[in-house]
Amino acid sequence: MKRSWFLPDRPDVLGLLRRQAEVTGEGMGALVDWANQVPGAAERVRELEHQADHVKRELRMALTTAFTTPVDAEDVYVMSERLDAVLNGAKDTVRESEVMSIAPDQAAAAMATLLSEGVGHLAAAFERLGPDRRDKGVGPTEAADAAVKSQRRLERAYREAASALLAVDDLREVIGRRELYRRFSRVSETLIEAADRVWYATVKES
Repeated sequence: MKRSWFLPDRPDVLGLLRRQAEVTGEGMGALVDWANQVPGAAERVRELEHQADHVKRELRMALTTAFTTPVDAEDVYVMSERLDAVLNGAKDTVRESEVMSIAPDQAAAAMATLLSEGVGHLAAAFERLGPDRRDKGVGPTEAADAAVKSQRRLERAYREAASALLAVDDLREVIGRRELYRRFSRVSETLIEAADRVWYATVKES
């Protein structure tokens, strides 16, 4: 009699995390376009945020069925959640700008570019996660460090932009731009948290 073996389910959770990072990167690219006032970019940010949500939900379902994962399931979940928060923050920044009728300026464009750069480094870190991808070029923690470094530059850009508002007489513009800058800063902090989780996951798996 032929014996049937039931193998445990092993969905590609890291592949889904990398796909989420890819869509998030596209969304941050759209944010850069929006900050440079490219027509249609705001709607593109929203569309990509919805796409990333679909991948995030697929990843979460995969985590519920996976018997084992190459990286701790909790770490994968947290990295996905923080990546999701980054793109949500970008979408909310665009919405806040629209509600306040405050168009992005040069400082906003600079911060959007640094956020996009940081997500690119995060995507590179996710590409190097897992035992089968270690010791192949730059490791996940090096890419995570690069993400954090880019956000330190954003902090400086934020401080410079906030300081420049002291010379603006229009109180409405000062309040609106300060809130816009703060939103970029908060998204940046979330991005750093995602990079920190890469370190945590890598150390735990060592």
